[in-house]
Amino acid sequence: MIRKVDHVAIAVRNLDEGLKTYENLLGIKHSHIEEIPDQGIKAAMIAVGDIEIELIEPTNPDSGVAKFLEKKGEGIHHICLEVDDVDKELESLAAKGIDLIDKQGRQGLAGKIGFLHPRSTKGVLIELAQKV
Repeated sequence: MIRKVDHVAIAVRNLDEGLKTYENLLGIKHSHIEEIPDQGIKAAMIAVGDIEIELIEPTNPDSGVAKFLEKKGEGIHHICLEVDDVDKELESLAAKGIDLIDKQGRQGLAGKIGFLHPRSTKGVLIELAQKV
Protein backbone atom coordinates (compact mmCIF):
# COMPACT_ATOMS: atom_id res chain seq x y z
CA MET A 1 0.00 0.00 0.00
CA ILE A 2 1.29 3.45 -0.87
CA ARG A 3 1.56 5.57 2.26
CA LYS A 4 2.80 8.96 1.03
CA VAL A 5 5.27 10.82 -1.15
CA ASP A 6 8.61 10.26 0.58
CA HIS A 7 10.84 12.52 -1.49
CA VAL A 8 11.45 14.19 -4.82
CA ALA A 9 14.94 13.70 -6.24
CA ILE A 10 16.72 16.37 -8.25
CA ALA A 11 19.76 15.48 -10.34
CA VAL A 12 22.61 18.01 -10.06
CA ARG A 13 26.04 18.13 -11.61
CA ASN A 14 27.64 19.44 -8.40
CA LEU A 15 26.14 18.56 -5.02
CA ASP A 16 27.80 21.42 -3.13
CA GLU A 17 26.44 24.00 -5.60
CA GLY A 18 23.02 22.33 -5.56
CA LEU A 19 22.94 22.45 -1.77
CA LYS A 20 23.83 26.14 -1.75
CA THR A 21 20.97 26.85 -4.16
CA TYR A 22 18.32 24.82 -2.32
CA GLU A 23 19.39 25.72 1.21
CA ASN A 24 19.27 29.39 0.24
CA LEU A 25 15.92 28.96 -1.51
CA LEU A 26 14.27 26.99 1.31
CA GLY A 27 16.10 28.42 4.32
CA ILE A 28 16.66 24.84 5.50
CA LYS A 29 19.97 22.98 5.91
CA HIS A 30 20.48 19.43 4.65
CA SER A 31 20.31 16.63 7.19
CA HIS A 32 23.11 14.46 5.80
CA ILE A 33 25.16 13.52 2.76
CA GLU A 34 25.75 9.91 1.82
CA GLU A 35 27.59 8.18 -0.99
CA ILE A 36 25.86 5.14 -2.48
CA PRO A 37 28.54 3.31 -4.49
CA ASP A 38 26.28 0.67 -6.06
CA GLN A 39 24.10 3.44 -7.56
CA GLY A 40 27.09 5.61 -8.48
CA ILE A 41 25.76 8.67 -6.63
CA LYS A 42 26.34 11.01 -3.74
CA ALA A 43 23.09 12.32 -2.22
CA ALA A 44 21.91 14.89 0.29
CA MET A 45 18.50 15.11 1.92
CA ILE A 46 16.70 18.32 2.84
CA ALA A 47 13.57 17.84 4.97
CA VAL A 48 10.67 20.05 3.94
CA GLY A 49 7.74 19.35 6.23
CA ASP A 50 7.06 15.62 6.20
CA ILE A 51 8.76 14.96 2.83
CA GLU A 52 12.30 15.50 1.62
CA ILE A 53 14.11 16.86 -1.38
CA GLU A 54 17.00 14.63 -2.38
CA LEU A 55 19.81 16.15 -4.40
CA ILE A 56 21.80 13.54 -6.32
CA GLU A 57 25.17 13.92 -8.00
CA PRO A 58 26.72 11.13 -10.07
CA THR A 59 30.03 9.72 -8.86
CA ASN A 60 30.28 7.26 -11.75
CA PRO A 61 30.11 8.48 -15.38
CA ASP A 62 28.24 5.29 -16.33
CA SER A 63 25.52 5.68 -13.67
CA GLY A 64 21.89 6.28 -14.50
CA VAL A 65 22.07 9.76 -12.98
CA ALA A 66 25.10 10.67 -15.13
CA LYS A 67 23.24 9.49 -18.24
CA PHE A 68 20.15 11.44 -17.15
CA LEU A 69 22.18 14.64 -16.75
CA GLU A 70 23.83 14.12 -20.14
CA LYS A 71 20.48 13.63 -21.86
CA LYS A 72 18.15 15.97 -19.95
CA GLY A 73 20.30 18.26 -17.82
CA GLU A 74 19.70 19.14 -14.19
CA GLY A 75 16.20 18.77 -12.85
CA ILE A 76 13.67 16.41 -11.34
CA HIS A 77 15.00 12.86 -11.61
CA HIS A 78 12.37 10.80 -9.76
CA ILE A 79 9.52 10.75 -7.28
CA CYS A 80 9.72 8.35 -4.35
CA LEU A 81 6.61 6.83 -2.79
CA GLU A 82 6.73 5.23 0.65
CA VAL A 83 5.15 1.77 0.74
CA ASP A 84 4.58 -0.85 3.43
CA ASP A 85 6.36 -3.67 1.56
CA VAL A 86 8.54 -2.98 -1.50
CA ASP A 87 8.75 -6.59 -2.65
CA LYS A 88 4.99 -7.08 -2.39
CA GLU A 89 4.32 -3.85 -4.33
CA LEU A 90 6.83 -4.74 -7.07
CA GLU A 91 5.23 -8.17 -7.45
CA SER A 92 1.72 -6.67 -7.56
CA LEU A 93 2.70 -4.01 -10.10
CA ALA A 94 4.47 -6.55 -12.32
CA ALA A 95 1.28 -8.64 -12.31
CA LYS A 96 -0.56 -5.52 -13.57
CA GLY A 97 1.88 -5.24 -16.47
CA ILE A 98 4.04 -2.41 -15.08
CA ASP A 99 7.64 -2.60 -16.31
CA LEU A 100 10.11 -2.75 -13.43
CA ILE A 101 13.73 -1.73 -13.20
CA ASP A 102 14.07 -3.72 -9.96
CA LYS A 103 12.36 -7.10 -9.69
CA GLN A 104 13.11 -7.17 -5.94
CA GLY A 105 13.88 -4.51 -3.37
CA ARG A 106 17.45 -3.47 -2.63
CA GLN A 107 19.11 -1.19 -0.12
CA GLY A 108 19.07 2.53 -0.88
CA LEU A 109 19.20 5.88 0.89
CA ALA A 110 15.45 5.83 1.61
CA GLY A 111 15.48 2.25 3.00
CA LYS A 112 14.57 -0.81 0.94
CA ILE A 113 13.88 0.49 -2.57
CA GLY A 114 12.73 -0.55 -6.01
CA PHE A 115 12.27 1.45 -9.22
CA LEU A 116 9.49 1.35 -11.81
CA HIS A 117 10.45 1.94 -15.43
CA PRO A 118 9.35 5.34 -16.79
CA ARG A 119 7.85 3.76 -19.93
CA SER A 120 5.07 2.41 -17.70
CA THR A 121 4.50 5.66 -15.81
CA LYS A 122 4.14 8.25 -18.58
CA GLY A 123 7.82 9.14 -18.52
CA VAL A 124 8.23 9.53 -14.74
CA LEU A 125 10.83 7.46 -12.90
CA ILE A 126 9.14 6.24 -9.71
CA GLU A 127 10.97 4.81 -6.73
CA LEU A 128 9.18 2.77 -4.07
CA ALA A 129 10.72 2.87 -0.60
CA GLN A 130 10.09 0.84 2.52
CA LYS A 131 11.43 2.31 5.74
CA VAL A 132 13.48 -0.34 7.55
